[in-house]
Amino acid sequence: MEQHLSNESHKHVLEDGTVIEHRHEHAHTHTHQNTKAVLNRLSRAIGHMESIKRMVEDGRDCSEVLIQLSAVKSAINNTGKIILQDHIEHCIVDAVESGDQEALDELNKAIDRFIK
Repeated sequence: MEQHLSNESHKHVLEDGTVIEHRHEHAHTHTHQNTKAVLNRLSRAIGHMESIKRMVEDGRDCSEVLIQLSAVKSAINNTGKIILQDHIEHCIVDAVESGDQEALDELNKAIDRFIK
């Protein structure tokens, strides 16, 4: 599950009839279908990185290290694609339906950073 914050305005009526309108950060959650798969992929990538670190510590051939780094980089990119797909299918659909332009702007920023 992922938590998102919303700035929806709401009102409170005090005992004396005074109306107070304000905003809070309200958390709501989205269930992502691929969370377990993402966590498994990240765990494998972490294990792979640890073995690459040992390769460097053991003075293994630079070409071998670079090949292994390339494999981890590809695994991380593929994991990012899964996260992005889940985000679009769940969070962004909700954002579009509710007119949440800020969520769309944040997605665009995240995509820009991810593809650099």
